[in-house]
Amino acid sequence: MDRRHFLSQASAIGLAAMALPGRLRAAAPDDAFAALDATAQAELVRRGEVKPAELLEAAIARIDALNPALNAIVTPLLERARHAAGQALPAGPFSGVPYALKDLIDLQGTRRTSGSRLLAGHISAETGDIAARSMASGLVVLGKTNTPEFALNASTEPRLFGPSRNPWAPLRSAGGSSGGAAVAVASGMLAIAHASDGGGSIRIPASCCGLFGLKPSRGRMTGSRQTDAGVDHCLSRSVRDSARLFQWNQRQDAAAPLPPITLDPVSPTRRLRIGFSTQGIFGLEPAPAVKAALEQTARLCASLGHQLEPARLPIEGDEFFRHFMVAWSGGAARAVQMAKAEGCDPETMLEPWTLFLAAHARAQAADAGPLAAAYFTEVARRFDRFFSDYDVMLTPVVDDEPPALGYLGPDVAGPQMWDRLVKYVAYTPVHNVAGTPAMSVPLGMSPSGLPIGSQFAARIGGEKTLFDLAFALEQVSPWAQRRPPAR
Repeated sequence: MDRRHFLSQASAIGLAAMALPGRLRAAAPDDAFAALDATAQAELVRRGEVKPAELLEAAIARIDALNPALNAIVTPLLERARHAAGQALPAGPFSGVPYALKDLIDLQGTRRTSGSRLLAGHISAETGDIAARSMASGLVVLGKTNTPEFALNASTEPRLFGPSRNPWAPLRSAGGSSGGAAVAVASGMLAIAHASDGGGSIRIPASCCGLFGLKPSRGRMTGSRQTDAGVDHCLSRSVRDSARLFQWNQRQDAAAPLPPITLDPVSPTRRLRIGFSTQGIFGLEPAPAVKAALEQTARLCASLGHQLEPARLPIEGDEFFRHFMVAWSGGAARAVQMAKAEGCDPETMLEPWTLFLAAHARAQAADAGPLAAAYFTEVARRFDRFFSDYDVMLTPVVDDEPPALGYLGPDVAGPQMWDRLVKYVAYTPVHNVAGTPAMSVPLGMSPSGLPIGSQFAARIGGEKTLFDLAFALEQVSPWAQRRPPAR
């Protein structure tokens, strides 16, 4: 069954006949902070007009109203947060602002499941670098957000916690793997939330839920290494929130592979040479709504004086995903080994997609890993040459509107899931392999009223180019007050 059939099924069910109509339609409490971004909330605290505890209790009330239906926060840490908000907080850029961590991140003394039943009882012995650095900015962590099992999927529907529902259409996917974070921010529970991206996991939920999401360059952020495909950052409604946290969390140590940058939200963007393509790396066009939204974004960029040219990234889809799956499946294979080491049966503790990927990893030749690593190095070289000709590349984020829940669910057979995923995410993982920064900007809406993000990418270290462009786009085509009906 293809995705459009799934979507037609969801449409046939209809919002009026949903299983949870009252809960999904319930509005969050109309407090004075719900419409403010994290920067504005922190400014109220800085000026002494609001106490952190007031911001926290308002966020908790919104979570109480919305989370039972939308399932964004899976591990509440409310008493811990109340204790932190009642103490002297660090005088950083987000002092007193409520925040949530993705359930892949360790926070000492709290549960970290990575979305898997295998780790349902795991308690972290220490706090991860990115969490510690973020909390040093004054953010108050009130919980963990939902993620697919070991972040291996582009939709957040783990068996352990169940699906996170897209606030724009609760029968649709919120994306993954930072789907819970996206739901928390898009629904108004929080102004900002931690997210991470190893193949599109910031950009895909941002596109699905109408948020701003930037994946930094490889090795850029605290706790990341130059060899990592994945990188941590956040999901937010405003560009300035993302930029402020980026500046705070970027590495500034002597061994950092990239020099730190300063971002100015009022600086004019220079005129850019933008490569533009709606085709994915298989040469296929996206769904009509996505194609139309991207063409509209291209016209908007041209109206700002940027030069747009047809371009194609130097990647062939089958070759790319053959090597990418070697890396993708390696994490699943380690999960199987972990289950066996704990005396658990992987077949009962792990989801079918994880098991399928692990089996793929076991079937690889001995030289598959080195060959994939060599190919990834070559991809980085190709992208470096490509961005000698272009300042920015504009493409879709994903190939269609958010799919119906279940289309990428935990019970889909492995081969079918693979076919669906590689088509859906044909635009995002290339930037993880190349190490290039990329962002999803919420500029489009489909005729059915669902968000469609536009992906912009730049050469390694080019985050300032992207942020400057995002500030300009936000000014001429603002999206902050565009809120989902589930509010």
